[in-house]
Amino acid sequence: MFWGTESCPERPARRYSERTSLRSPLGAIVTNPYGQSEQRVASVRRPSGVTAILAGLAALALAAALGYLPVKVFIDYGIDDLPRDTKIVLGLYLVAALFLVIGALVAFLRAVTGAVLLLIGALTTIGAVVTEPVLLYPGFFTQFFTAIFRFEPDDAFVRVAATVGGPVVLVLSALPGTFRYLRYQPGEYANAPQTHPEGSHPPAGW
Repeated sequence: MFWGTESCPERPARRYSERTSLRSPLGAIVTNPYGQSEQRVASVRRPSGVTAILAGLAALALAAALGYLPVKVFIDYGIDDLPRDTKIVLGLYLVAALFLVIGALVAFLRAVTGAVLLLIGALTTIGAVVTEPVLLYPGFFTQFFTAIFRFEPDDAFVRVAATVGGPVVLVLSALPGTFRYLRYQPGEYANAPQTHPEGSHPPAGW
């Protein structure tokens, strides 16, 4: 018997008429009845920039508070007359403020480097507020933090901002959503190539 008569088996015909779907990172690859692949590129949603923007704004506010203390002390007392430990502590506050400002500006330009700088600035902030009682008030570590949250010392708000703001910026900068937003490039998958697997064409004479 020849194919095309009423007794022709239907199984081979169904073999090429069925549509199959394969998943890929770019979407679904669909095989049409003739064995040719058709790639459907899935739309890529733009990541949310909420955490990145909040990290940048928090970093700018924190940098303003941290930079206030060393600038005020340097203006009032100069640099040469200050004890070595005091210079170290004030230097840490100033370096942290610089990292936070630069990191926030770079993050607003949507570069991953901004998040890295924010992480460094946040860690430096935490290091500065922890180093201050260790170097300047040895033996009074707990009392130091109790006093600053009561706003008893001068410029206590700077230490409170460092104690609270440092971890906040650190968490916001380290969140996966922040890095996804900074890495996202519009139109990244717009020109995705179509793939045609080997052997996808029907046999000769079909």
